[in-house]
Amino acid sequence: MVIDVKGLEFRWQPGAPMVLAIEDLTVAPGERLFIKGPSGSGKSTLLSLISGVTTAAVGSVRVIDQALEQLGGVERDHFRADHIGYIFQMFNLIPYLSVVDNVTLPCRFSVRRRATALSRSKGLDAEARRLLQHLDMDHPDLHQRAVTTLSVGQQQRVAAARALMGSPELLIADEPTSSLDSDRRESFIRLLFDECRESGATLVFVSHDASLEHLFDRTVDLAAVNRSAQHAVGV
Repeated sequence: MVIDVKGLEFRWQPGAPMVLAIEDLTVAPGERLFIKGPSGSGKSTLLSLISGVTTAAVGSVRVIDQALEQLGGVERDHFRADHIGYIFQMFNLIPYLSVVDNVTLPCRFSVRRRATALSRSKGLDAEARRLLQHLDMDHPDLHQRAVTTLSVGQQQRVAAARALMGSPELLIADEPTSSLDSDRRESFIRLLFDECRESGATLVFVSHDASLEHLFDRTVDLAAVNRSAQHAVGV
C-alpha cells in the first residue's frame, strides 16, 4: 500500500479534544482517491499526518512502507521531499521566481527527484517545460514570466507541474480547484490524471465539492470514517 493508516488517534496536545480517530485507511498504488468532508472533519489534519508534517502519539501512518512516526523531524522532511508532491489550495508559488524556476524547485531539495527528472529530459528546465506543455501551458513566452503575472488557472497548472516534478510516488492535492469554475475544474483534474498515469503516481485529492467524486476510483467520506467526528455529532 502507498498509504496505510492503522489505529490512528490524534490530538494537538495532551488533554485536548481528539481531532482524528481512524481505525483503518489504505490507499493502493496508482489509485485516484477522493476524500470529502465538511469543514472541521479533519481533512487538513489527515493530510498533515500523511505528509509527515505532524505525527500522532497513537497509531501508525505508513507511507510507501515507511512508518512516519518512527522518523525524526528532519528525516520526515527529507522523506516528504523525495516521495511526496503537494498541490496547495492557494498554490504557494514563489512570487520572485519564474514559472520554470517554480517548477524545478523540488529538485533543489531532493537528489532523488533531481535524478529522476534528469533521466527523463536533457535538463531540469527541459523537464519543467515538458510538464508544463502536458498541462496546457505550452506557450514558451509564459515559462520565464513571474508567476504573479499569471491567471489563477495558469498558476494552478504551475503548482501541479511543480508537484509532479521528479515523479514522486504520492501526489496530494488539497482543494486545488476551489478557485475555478466547474468546466475548468474537470479539465484540470483530467490533465492531472493523465500525468499521474504516465508517472505511476498515486493521487489523494481532497475537496468539499462532492460533484467531482464521480471522476475518481474511490471516495472516502472523512466524516464517516473519523470516529472522533462521529462522537462529536452524536452518531
